[in-house]
Amino acid sequence: MLKATGVILATVLFLGAAAKKQYADGTIVDIQQKTTTRVLYYQVDTPITQNDPYYEISVQIKDKVYFGRYTPMHASDSLPEDWTVGSAVQARIDGRHLVLKRPGGTEMSFTFTKAAVTKPELSGPATAPAGK
Repeated sequence: MLKATGVILATVLFLGAAAKKQYADGTIVDIQQKTTTRVLYYQVDTPITQNDPYYEISVQIKDKVYFGRYTPMHASDSLPEDWTVGSAVQARIDGRHLVLKRPGGTEMSFTFTKAAVTKPELSGPATAPAGK
């Protein structure tokens, strides 16, 4: 009985590890650094605010563009310098997160905001129908 339970547990752990989503090849389409204003406290009737930076990133994987948002722990933190528009990255969607692999092999998680299907480009020049 104990041996059977061990075999079942090992099988479940193996299947759970195999079910982890794999990375796909992607391309960074856009990176934007933005700020949001947050109220820290009120002094009399005047709000005392602070600007918090965040990043929005767009990554194209096959025929879809995925959008994510990252808020750094410290205002001085930034994205890896290797990440520029047109750079190749390894990416995966994990629930509500867009996970990108950093150049060093570690992961960086963005809050997944939306996905959009890209329009296919025309392969040849458009021609007008022949008239009479």
